[in-house]
Amino acid sequence: MYKKILRPILFMMQPETIHHLVIGALKVARYIPFAKSTMRLMFTAKDPSLEREVLGIKFSNPVGLAAGLDKNAEVYDMFGTMGFGFVEIGTVTPKGQPGNPKPRSFRLTKDKALINRMGINNEGADQVIKHLRGRNPKLIIGGNIGKNTDTPNDQAAADYLRIFRSLYDYVDYFTVNVSCPNVTNLADLQNKDNLVEILSGLREFRKGQTDYRPILIKISPDLTQEQVDVMIDVTRECKIDGIVATNTTTSREGLTTDKKIVEKIGRGGLSGAPITKRSVDMVGYIARKTEGRLPIIGVGGIMTPQDAQNMLDAGASLVQIYTGFIYNGPGFVKKICHEIKNNPTT
Repeated sequence: MYKKILRPILFMMQPETIHHLVIGALKVARYIPFAKSTMRLMFTAKDPSLEREVLGIKFSNPVGLAAGLDKNAEVYDMFGTMGFGFVEIGTVTPKGQPGNPKPRSFRLTKDKALINRMGINNEGADQVIKHLRGRNPKLIIGGNIGKNTDTPNDQAAADYLRIFRSLYDYVDYFTVNVSCPNVTNLADLQNKDNLVEILSGLREFRKGQTDYRPILIKISPDLTQEQVDVMIDVTRECKIDGIVATNTTTSREGLTTDKKIVEKIGRGGLSGAPITKRSVDMVGYIARKTEGRLPIIGVGGIMTPQDAQNMLDAGASLVQIYTGFIYNGPGFVKKICHEIKNNPTT
C-alpha cells in the first residue's frame, strides 16, 4: 500500500514539505485513541532472537532510526511504535539554528537516493530537553550532537561539551557528529588533534557522573583507509565506545539520474542506494581492524532487508535506517527484523 499508493502521492511534494507533514501527522496521532497500540501491532516484530546487548544497553532489536528524521525529539515515541529498537535524535546544537537556505533537500528516485544540505537545522538544546522530559525509558534514545555553525572549529570542543552536558540526563548514548558535509569545515574536525580535544572533554565530564553514557563517533564514507585508521586510533586513545559508519557522501559517482539534474541540485550529502557498498565495506574494514571488539552502528544505504543483514554480517552490532525508511515506509523495520530473525548466524 505504501509503495503503490501513499509514496507516489507523497513524492509529488518537496522532501522537506513531506517531512513536516509526517512530523505533524505523528503529533496528531499521539492523541488518537488506540493509535499507538495499533501501530505497534502492525509494525513491531517481537522475538527473543532479535534482542541485543550493545554498549552496555539492552535493545529489543538491532534496527534503529538514524539521526535527521526527528531532529528536535518531537515524535521519537511515535517512531518507537513503528518497531524501531532505538531512535537517534538530532543533530542537536547548543543554540537553535535555521540551517541552510531552502531548497535544501532533493530526491533522486531513479537512484533510490536523497541529497540534502540541511545545515543541521534544529531548535537547540533547551527545546529538545523539553521534548525529552518524561519520556518512556523503555525506548532507547541516542543523542546526535554537533557544534553551532557560527562556532569556529578552534572553539568547537566547548560547543560539544556544552550540548553533551545539557543532554546527558536525557539520552542513553551519544553520537558525536564531526562528518556532516553540509556545514562549512565541520568535516575538518575528523582531524586527530581536533577529535582528541573534543572527545577528551566529553570523557572527563562523564567521569564525574553517576550514570555511564556511551560515546560514539560518526564518520564519513569519504574517508581514506588511512583516515579510518586514525579514527580507530582515536577511539582507543580516548577510550571511546564505538563508531557510527557512515554519514552521507559528497561523491556523485555511479548515479543514473541525469547529470544536468544532479549538477543543478548542487552540493549536499548523498544518501541511499548509491552508498550501500561503500558503507558496508567501511563497516567490514573497521570490524576486521578492531577484531570485532569495537561496537559499530552500521548506517548508509540500507534499502532492503538483505542490505541490513549484509551490514550485520560485515560486523555491525546495530544498524540504522533513514533513506530506506522513506522509500519503503513504516513496514520496513518489521521486514528487516524478520530477515534477521530468519538468519540465526547474526
